[in-house]
Amino acid sequence: MKSYIDEKIEAFKKTNKNRARLLINCADQPGIVAAVSQCLYEHNANIIESNQYSTDPHGGEFFIRIEFEMDDLKVQAEKLEADFQQVKEAFNMEATFKYVDQIKKMAIFVSKEPHCLLELLWEWQSGDLMADISLVISNHETSREFVERLGIPYYYIPANKDIRKQVEEKQIQLLHEHEIDVIVLARYMQILTPHFVETFKNKIINIHHSFLPAFIGAKPYERAYHRGVKLIGATSHYVTNDLDEGPIIEQDISRVDHRDNVEAMKKIGQSVERSVLARAIKWHLEDRIIVYGNKTIVF
Repeated sequence: MKSYIDEKIEAFKKTNKNRARLLINCADQPGIVAAVSQCLYEHNANIIESNQYSTDPHGGEFFIRIEFEMDDLKVQAEKLEADFQQVKEAFNMEATFKYVDQIKKMAIFVSKEPHCLLELLWEWQSGDLMADISLVISNHETSREFVERLGIPYYYIPANKDIRKQVEEKQIQLLHEHEIDVIVLARYMQILTPHFVETFKNKIINIHHSFLPAFIGAKPYERAYHRGVKLIGATSHYVTNDLDEGPIIEQDISRVDHRDNVEAMKKIGQSVERSVLARAIKWHLEDRIIVYGNKTIVF
C-alpha cells in the first residue's frame, strides 16, 4: 500500500513541478491586480486560477489567491520572488509563494476515538489527500494497528495535565525531526500549552464536535441533548490559546430530533466531523486559506 501511495505522490509532484500559488493580503487600493498580473506576465507565467475578495473597497483589506504555471519554475523561482519584492513594497502587502510540488509533511494527533484519523487515512490512501503523513502521535494505543500497517510511524506518548510540559517536549522534538508543516488534531483530547501553540502558529488544525460557538469545551453532545437542539454540527478551526475560539475554516450540520439520545447524536455527529475535518485539511494543503485576525478567507 505504501508503494501505491508513494507512486500517487510522485505522479502529483511530476505533474505540478511548474505550478505555484501566490497568496496576498494588503490594504485595498487601485492597481493591485494589474501590478501582480504584470509581474507574472513579465516572467512568462500563465495564470490558471485567480480568486479575490475585499472586506470593503473603500479602505478595507484585500485578499487574492493566484495559481499559475511557469516553465522551468525551479530555475526561475528565485528571480521571480526577488522581482516581486518591488510589488510587495509598493502596496505594503503580505505575499507568499507556495510551490505545489513541495508536498506538505503532516502529523496527526489522536486519542481514543479513531473515526477522524481513519477518514484522513482513507483520503490519503485514495490519493485525494495530497500530503506526506509523516507520523501519528497518540496518548492511547487504540489506533496503532490502523497506522502501522500503512507504514506510518506511530508514537504512543501518555499525556495528562500533570506531565503536559514533558509530553510536549517529546512531541515538539518529534515534529522538528520530521520537519512537520501541519499538525492535525483528529479528536486529540488534550489541551495544548501556549508554548506549543505559538511554536506552530496557524499550523495546528482541530476538529471540534459542535457547531461553534455553541457548546465550547467538553461533552458537547451531552449538552446538546439536554438542551434539546434540533441541529448538531462540527467545526474545524486553527488552534489558538483561547479554547475552541481559533479562526474557523469549515463547519457543517446534521438534523436530529427528540428520538435521538446522546449515543445516536454522537454517531450522527461523527460522520459530520469526518467530512468537515477532511475538507479543512484539503483546503490548507491546497493553500486556499488566508488567516485574517480571528477569521479565515477560504478561496
